[in-house]
Amino acid sequence: MTTISSEMIRDLREKTGAGMLDCKKALAESNGDFDKAVSVLRQKGLATAAKKAGRSASEGSIGSYIHMGKIGTMVELNCETDFVARTDAFKELVKDVAMQVAAANPSYLSTEDVPQNVLEKEKEIYRAQITDKPLKVIEKILEWKLEKFYTENCLLEQVFIKDTEQKKRIKDLIAENVARLGENIIIRRFVRFQLGETVKE
Repeated sequence: MTTISSEMIRDLREKTGAGMLDCKKALAESNGDFDKAVSVLRQKGLATAAKKAGRSASEGSIGSYIHMGKIGTMVELNCETDFVARTDAFKELVKDVAMQVAAANPSYLSTEDVPQNVLEKEKEIYRAQITDKPLKVIEKILEWKLEKFYTENCLLEQVFIKDTEQKKRIKDLIAENVARLGENIIIRRFVRFQLGETVKE
C-alpha cells in the first residue's frame, strides 16, 4: 500500500481546494495517484453539488472586475447564508467568475439559456459546411460543433481561465466550492461592458 505523505495531501489541497481529510481519503482511494485523486475529488464535488442544488440560495454577493479601464463586469453569486458570503473563499470565487466573464465574454449562463432559434441557426451553418458526408457522420460532427459552441458561449461550460491544465469548467469550479463551503452556490446573473462596443437596440 502506498504511503500518503502530508506533502502529497497539501499539494492536492492546494490544487483542488478540498479539505485535508477529503484529500487524504482521495489519495488512499487512488493508491497515491495524484491525477486520479483529483478526479475522485471532482466527482465527489459534483455529487455534493447535485445534492445541494435544490436548496434555496438567496444570500451571496455582487462582485465586479475592471480590466485596464476597457472591460467591466458584474456578477451576482448566491449562497445559502450571509456567513458563507463573507468568507474569503466565497469572495475569491465571486472575483474569479467576474474575471472569467471579462476574459471569455460568454453570451449565456448555461446551455438551457441558449434560445432555440440561435441553436437552429448554428446547426444550419454547420450543415452547410459538411454536406459531403454520410448522415451519421454529419450528426456526430453537428454534436461536436454544438458542444464547442456551448463551451465558447455558455459561462458554466467554459474552461476556467485560471486552470493551467485547461480541463476544469466553471460548473466544476462551482461544484468544488459547494463541496468546500457546504452550501448551494448559484451564479444568478452577469453583465459585461466593453469600451466602445455598439449598444444593441
